[in-house]
Amino acid sequence: MVKIRATDGGLVISVKVQPNSSKDRVIGKYADQIKIAVTVAPEKGKANKAVIKLFAKWLGIKSSDIQIISGEMSRDKELFIRNITEEDLYKLI
Repeated sequence: MVKIRATDGGLVISVKVQPNSSKDRVIGKYADQIKIAVTVAPEKGKANKAVIKLFAKWLGIKSSDIQIISGEMSRDKELFIRNITEEDLYKLI
């Protein structure tokens, strides 16, 4: 089961990032995380920006509604997401 925490104003979700992938995509469940593959290298925050952009597109929300709250320098990250319900997120997973 994917680790999702409800907080004031949004949800916190745990993701696993695979940089330098052959294509950008949300792979799906990976242990208690969602695995995301991005084509860019983890240099100067490029992979983080790609993760936010891809995840926002997948969820159908604006990129500004997603924020990395931990793991900026790691493949394991926690994202804070506004304007989506836990129920809607589970439907996508």
